[in-house]
Amino acid sequence: MRGVRVIDIHTHMLPERWPDLRERYGCGGWVALEHCGHCRARMMIDGACFREIESNCWDPGRRARECDESGVDMQVVSTVPVMFSYGAKAAHAYDLSQILNDHLAGVVRAAPRRFLALGTVPLQESALAVRELERCVRELGMPGVEIGTNVNGRDLDDAGLDEFFAAAQSLSAAIFVHPWDVMGRHETPRYWMPWLVGMPAETARAACALAFGGVLDRYPRLKVCFAHGGGAFPYTLGRIEHGFEARPDLCATRSTTPPREHLKRLYFDSIVHDPEALRYLVATVGAERIAMGSDYPFPLGETPPGRLVRDAAWLTDAQRSRILFGTAAEWLGLST
Repeated sequence: MRGVRVIDIHTHMLPERWPDLRERYGCGGWVALEHCGHCRARMMIDGACFREIESNCWDPGRRARECDESGVDMQVVSTVPVMFSYGAKAAHAYDLSQILNDHLAGVVRAAPRRFLALGTVPLQESALAVRELERCVRELGMPGVEIGTNVNGRDLDDAGLDEFFAAAQSLSAAIFVHPWDVMGRHETPRYWMPWLVGMPAETARAACALAFGGVLDRYPRLKVCFAHGGGAFPYTLGRIEHGFEARPDLCATRSTTPPREHLKRLYFDSIVHDPEALRYLVATVGAERIAMGSDYPFPLGETPPGRLVRDAAWLTDAQRSRILFGTAAEWLGLST
């Protein structure tokens, strides 16, 4: 695959430092970054460690070197989902989103051939979310934003989000849907199950809400991509569609479009961790709907990025090129 450019659409990045948010907003529940040694830091929430990270989460130089080592030409950077802060006061989340987005925009300005950014918006207040979305696209030059799979328990078909989706369609903004605040996390705390089981289910929840709730019908030009290969959605599609047909009184109350029809318009990243899962995803949605994503730099990410796609000998050169570059370029609106 010499000569094929590679875009990784699913990577996360944080500033090396940010203000004391408890002091800034006068309340708790915020993430603080405690640097704890050479090239390491802890993400802390009210004194408890949420996650330990390395400098590749904030250091553009290290990221660039690791991109070169793994054959990635461009990373699409977005915040860590815990930073969405949908449960906070909208004004506080709006302020934080500006801090995070300004940082990512600065990273891109310093190395525009290496990085592209997706912003974050305070979805708990649609008017503010639209305002920040417009700033991201029109002022910061971002192709779109990353959002969570639910907003304080509200599914993505909630009427309060229509203003946001209408603006995203009008701006032709790419939307990257990433699981967060996953259902069942309190009932399944052991064995890392919120990440291993809850995240795939949570992403299927979001996809079903957009489809069954009529959002994809009302906004047919939305450019939506789901993280982690769509979670459980593509792999339970047969069951979902059977339910749609067998119980339209429950499933088809707000949309009469069969769920499988929506696959023609949705995008998915490639991080499914299993060769046969990738083969199924390609057969089900097509290479033209799949873009390489690695979840760099976290433990559940793919190392090296794109390995599954590169090692899939059954892919044609055209399919592999599409997944490694072409689909991302289309979804993000890049000139090729």
